[in-house]
Amino acid sequence: MNPQSANFLSSDVEIKGTLSFGQALTFEGKIEGEIKTQGRVVIGQKAIVQGDVYAGAVVIAGRVTGNVIVTERCELQPEAQLIGDLKSPKLLIGEGATFIGQSEVVPPGGRPPASAPAPQPSGPAQGGAPNNPQNPPPQSPAPRRLFG
Repeated sequence: MNPQSANFLSSDVEIKGTLSFGQALTFEGKIEGEIKTQGRVVIGQKAIVQGDVYAGAVVIAGRVTGNVIVTERCELQPEAQLIGDLKSPKLLIGEGATFIGQSEVVPPGGRPPASAPAPQPSGPAQGGAPNNPQNPPPQSPAPRRLFG
């Protein structure tokens, strides 16, 4: 994938446990456990991750079965397979990527932007009654929260 990264673990590397590092890593091997970094991790096309990923930024081209929590940006490349939930302020999903789970894309600061109110029709509401405060038009339900 990107062997010019600060650190590179090839496809013959297998890890059971937690993989922690500081800056950047390109990972092509197999891991049963967590990946933890404040930096950037590239999960290459040959990589298989069975566990959660906590990172500043992540690029996924391989297979991840677990949750991904990112503080900056997450990219799922076209060949990526992610089975698990995803939380990131920025998300890019390439055409052909497989993502099975829930996503929460929240900008830095932790709160999603308020949605704009639905436009109100002018003139008669449904059923021919005038549009007034005693007879408001029907509203669509509020969006469902994905994470609690």
